[in-house]
Amino acid sequence: MAKILSIVTHPDPILREKSRPLDKKQILSDDFKKLCADMALTMKEEDGIGLAAPQIGQNIRLIVVNTDDGPLCMINPVIKKRSMLMEWGEEGCLSIPGVFGEVKRHRWIRCQFINLEGRTVSIKARKLLARVIQHEIDHLDGILFIDKAKNITTEQKK
Repeated sequence: MAKILSIVTHPDPILREKSRPLDKKQILSDDFKKLCADMALTMKEEDGIGLAAPQIGQNIRLIVVNTDDGPLCMINPVIKKRSMLMEWGEEGCLSIPGVFGEVKRHRWIRCQFINLEGRTVSIKARKLLARVIQHEIDHLDGILFIDKAKNITTEQKK
């Protein structure tokens, strides 16, 4: 049974660390599959659209993003291609509650990652999904959206 995990908030130092990649043995373990399910439930219950492992205190290269088909667990994600065109969009973060800002991101990306079956797969993401994946991969590198944002506000989003 999946459980809700505690969200680590800024300025906790784990949010600034570079996460380590996972190997196949770790990925195929039952404990790891449970962690992915827990992260997906936590993301949903906290009204998030993405969650990176450092945000729950785990220094590993794992993100979960919400897609039209439900949560997608992306292990060791790497952006392989990106659009030349970039666009500004509002972002927030579960680890920095009540703070929002405009961040410039690539309009589309091609991302390669390992899925829960241990297979390497690639997806092309556009618009919001591309933005979310870029935001979450930044977490894996110790980068927060406030490092890139302009027009930062601290009021609650309506």
